[in-house]
Amino acid sequence: MPVETVAVRLQERSYEIVVTTGDAAGFGLFARQRLRGRHAFVVTDENAAPHARQAAASLEAAGFQTRLVVLPPGEAQKSLATAAQLYDHLVDARADRTTTIVAVGGGVIGDLAGFVAATFNRGLPLLMVPTTLLAMVDSSVGGKVGVNHPRAKNLIGAFHQPVGVWIDTAALDTLPGREYRSGLAEVVKYGIILDAEFFNFLEKNTEALLARDPVIVRRVIARCCRLKADVVEQDEREETGLRAVLNYGHTFAHAFETAAGYGSWLHGEAVAAGMVCASRLAERRGLIAAEVTRRQLELLQALQLPTTIPPWPIDALLETMRSDKKALFGRLRFVLPRRLGEVALFDDVSEDDVRAVLGAATSP
Repeated sequence: MPVETVAVRLQERSYEIVVTTGDAAGFGLFARQRLRGRHAFVVTDENAAPHARQAAASLEAAGFQTRLVVLPPGEAQKSLATAAQLYDHLVDARADRTTTIVAVGGGVIGDLAGFVAATFNRGLPLLMVPTTLLAMVDSSVGGKVGVNHPRAKNLIGAFHQPVGVWIDTAALDTLPGREYRSGLAEVVKYGIILDAEFFNFLEKNTEALLARDPVIVRRVIARCCRLKADVVEQDEREETGLRAVLNYGHTFAHAFETAAGYGSWLHGEAVAAGMVCASRLAERRGLIAAEVTRRQLELLQALQLPTTIPPWPIDALLETMRSDKKALFGRLRFVLPRRLGEVALFDDVSEDDVRAVLGAATSP
């Protein structure tokens, strides 16, 4: 099987990301090589259940005893109430610290199951098996797990590194087009924040990306994972400020998701519009030329992603941004581009500029 491996080097918390295509049987061996326990608690949702059953079968063939929990799909599952349900299942199963949580699904499942792994018995081993493009390139890597608060996204969480990430791009064959395109927004993000050459590559390969060409997709996923791993290795817990670059477009995006109602806008859709807003904000500050925004806008549109927002009340959007994790005592902070391939964190952005950008982003 074609395989690419990305090493995340975090001393005793180091792990590998394997990117392959069509190797369902290989997952069990991957898990057996990394775990001392033989009990696996597989968490998934109805959308990813076929992939989860395949993963459970592979684990069982490798000598694991498995228990499968299938949740309803959607962002609403990222809650303390659902986490409590999973705790109950673990108690009923008499799980101990050698029991492994296996998260099979998109970002919601990864965040939720990862949060449960971080907090049950003060920490259980976690294996990530992302089945959406967004989860493959972003949320499954780096150890950030959590659930939503009614007033803001991802306010309740922890850092909990997995023992491994298994990415089989064959899972993307059944991913709905909208979900797949949502993941492409996070792919574009990496080019803007860290790798201008990668951004150029994406511009030249939009058709292959939309067609889900397996060679291109594998290459793109591995590159995104490598770029994120490079950042996580230097700032695992967001203590130096470097990891903040990964939040490009996200201060706007989280406000958009909240305004729309969790799940109405897919995360990547909100990020796409959020990146355009962040780039226009950088323009207003004189950080970049209009050409940088234009290229982002054209690439996102070519990938069939939204670049405008509905007429949501701007005051409500600003209030949500003040509650964002990146805010400092209610003061807005934004990751803004200096050029393609480089961004920085700014905490002196005026609300007037943010209002102007939001107004310009509102579709008629």
